[in-house]
Formats: sequence, C-alpha cells, structure tokens
Amino acid sequence: MSALILVATPIGNLGDISSRALESLRNADVIACEDTRYTLKLLSHFGIQKPLISYHEFNEQEKSHEIVGMIEAGKNVALVSDAGTPAISDPGYRVVRLCRERGLDVISIPGPNAAIAALSASGLPSDQFMFVGFLPPRQSARKEYLATLKSFTGTLIFYEAPHRILATIDDIREVLGDREACICRELTKIHEEYQYGKLSEVKERIREIGEFVVVVGGSRDEENPVQEEWTRERVLKTLGISRNQLYELFFKK
Repeated sequence: MSALILVATPIGNLGDISSRALESLRNADVIACEDTRYTLKLLSHFGIQKPLISYHEFNEQEKSHEIVGMIEAGKNVALVSDAGTPAISDPGYRVVRLCRERGLDVISIPGPNAAIAALSASGLPSDQFMFVGFLPPRQSARKEYLATLKSFTGTLIFYEAPHRILATIDDIREVLGDREACICRELTKIHEEYQYGKLSEVKERIREIGEFVVVVGGSRDEENPVQEEWTRERVLKTLGISRNQLYELFFKK
C-alpha cells in the first residue's frame, strides 16, 4: 500500500532515531527532504541508499503535487526535515493536506521534537501549552505578536536563532513581564544547556551560539484581570446564582 510517511529524525544525537523510523526509510521508494546534504549524512551513517528529492519552503507548492503523483502511482514516499518532526515549524503541511484531500494514506512515525523535549525538561507547567515556533524577525512585529499571547495562561514555547535570542528575550520580558523561563540550547547535542529562572536572570547567562528553544511561563491572574473576571462569571453561570448569592454562600460569616 502506497503512502506518505512522515519520519521524525534526530535533532542532534543520532542515537535518538527509532528502529521504526529506520525501517520506514529503508522501505521507502523515495525520500523527500528539506536539504539533501543533511539527509545524506543521516542516511550514510545508517547505511541507507535511496533516491532523494528536495522539498523545502520555496518549492513546497510545486513538489507537493509531484509527491502526490508518486504516491498515486504506487510509491511509498518518506518525508523528513533537517531535524525533528516534519511539518512542525518545517515544510510538510501542504503535501499532507493535499494527500488528505486526495484520500491518500498518511502515516506519522513519531520521534524527536525540540519543543516537547524542551518543555518536558523545563520545570514549567506542561498541562497546557502553546507552541508558537519562530517569532517575527522584526522587533515591531515581534512585540505586536507577543501582545496577542499576553493573556494565555499556559506555558509558551518559542524557537529562536542565536543572533536574535537576546533581543527576543528582552521583547518577551517587556511585553509579557519578567516571567519564569527556561532557555534551552543545543538540545541532545554535546553542549546541551538549560538556563532556568526569571527572564532578567537567564539573559545574563546565555551564550549566543547554537539553536534555542525558549520556554516561558503563562499569564498569572494578577497579570490578567480580564481572564479572572471571565472565570468568575463562568462559575456563576454554571452554578446558576448571582454574585450576592455567591458572597452569602462562601464569604459572609
């Protein structure tokens, strides 16, 4: 049975690849990859030789139709990104959508993901979170977008490049406040590093080298009176009582 197979690949340590991922790459007729140079290194390490086609953000529209044509012709096409899970802040969404629209099979081979790895090791609440990905590179647009996240009570997860990491931390602190954060650098690699504390504290300990995941605590009630009011109103509505009745029940002595 032909299918599009999304194969998660290591974000640094090659030992993180799963046996199922390797089996999927070995059984694929074609491997679509973001950068053939990165993928060739991975395949060579595991002794895999397969035809490669380039699939990246600049040719995604055109290549999606080509890949779908291959699957409709009976081929298994494995899709990988340079690192991590395809379609998560990487190309992949368009070809998956096209396959769904055509009724073709799409199989996900789960594995490494920098956002989830960072969240799990951050020490910040993980019961509710939002993966934001990369913020806009321009400061004005970045601050404007951050303002839309101010009332979110769950943990926020960002990706950032080394040359923008300090400016981004400054902007997050200015817009969202001096929240608890964990700045994760070079995950799964030799120089893996975590800096935990208030944004104002961790900034002083950051080296502008490598790849970063920024994990930031959510809005607190005192930062978000609108959210607090909404919660109170919802409780009143659920209980079917007025504010005065609530006061009589719980607060009046």
